[in-house]
Amino acid sequence: MTEVQETAAGLDRPLTPRQRARTQTIADIVRLGRQHLATHGAAALSLRAVARDLGVVSSAVYRYVESRDELLTLLLIDAFGELGDEVDAAVAQAPEVDHSARFLALGRAVREWALREPASYALLFGSPVPGYNAPAERTTGPGTRVIVSLIAILDAASRAGQLSLPADGSPQLPPTLAADLAAIRAEYGLDLPEELVARGVLVWSSLFGAVSFEVFNQYGPNTFKAPAELFDHHLAVLAGVAGLPVRASR
Repeated sequence: MTEVQETAAGLDRPLTPRQRARTQTIADIVRLGRQHLATHGAAALSLRAVARDLGVVSSAVYRYVESRDELLTLLLIDAFGELGDEVDAAVAQAPEVDHSARFLALGRAVREWALREPASYALLFGSPVPGYNAPAERTTGPGTRVIVSLIAILDAASRAGQLSLPADGSPQLPPTLAADLAAIRAEYGLDLPEELVARGVLVWSSLFGAVSFEVFNQYGPNTFKAPAELFDHHLAVLAGVAGLPVRASR
């Protein structure tokens, strides 16, 4: 683990022993929070219970994490960060010029993380926690890492001339939707035409829909004996929807 750094007056300074201790305590609280999340669910998350497992009185925990909502926010940021790191690492393993392989790597990484961390996945993409509203200024950046990675793959494919619309065309975009899609293009500086941006949105929502169905057992027990093969087939179909060259599933 590298030493945590902070910038002050334009200089990098190592954290003081007290600051390092505080950072470690917050990390321990988040770790225990994830364990409680997996055991009891987000709605039943309790700082008092976390304090008990940490071996301190509840008032001590509140010096580091002021409320249950703050703990939920920290858990969201932690989980989004872990998912984003795993997706980025998986995508980086595929050749930069092989956009279809990078897309498949992204999708598989999302599924593998979700199946390994179903409680954290449920916190991010399941039912909202009653009474909790995630602060957008702290969670939007971490929460959009996967879609930003997906956009980057599709945009790179478009710039390389490897992304195309189907030969039979697509439905005409209504004016309001076209304007929304044009705004997304401008925000991210995309080479994609509006129709391919719309298809990217469909791919994004379908990818997480397929993962959610598996994580939350929506297909029903024993319906599919090889869920990984089903998911890979879905990814191959979605690659075609996005306009990428279609690869056979592994």
